[in-house]
Amino acid sequence: VQLVESGGGAVEPGRSLTLSCAISGYPYFSYGMGWFRQAPGKEREWVASIYRGGDGICYGDSAQGRFVISQDKPRSMLILQMNSLKSEDSGMYYCAARRTYAASCPRNSNDFTYWGQGTQVTVS
Repeated sequence: VQLVESGGGAVEPGRSLTLSCAISGYPYFSYGMGWFRQAPGKEREWVASIYRGGDGICYGDSAQGRFVISQDKPRSMLILQMNSLKSEDSGMYYCAARRTYAASCPRNSNDFTYWGQGTQVTVS
């Protein structure tokens, strides 16, 4: 299983950015996937998850109302649309995937087995 994030970059506050995660070798798209982020000197923070084949979506407090998580199953991609970006949104963003089916919102790092290398987002 390989996860590769892209779409990060430097943007001004208030702008939007779309992150993508290309997934290969992963046949369990309905099991649950998510986005996390980590700022320098801080712990990894859960951002959003999608599970139950897309029927379940949940967001962390910082993402609620501004970010949108989605899946592009034909292209085997996980998407994170980020709007109204703030300086505190800066950090390395990681996508993650589960190895087992999630019936409820997976929001902890140990809920996920597979991880990408991350893509940097800087808002300033």
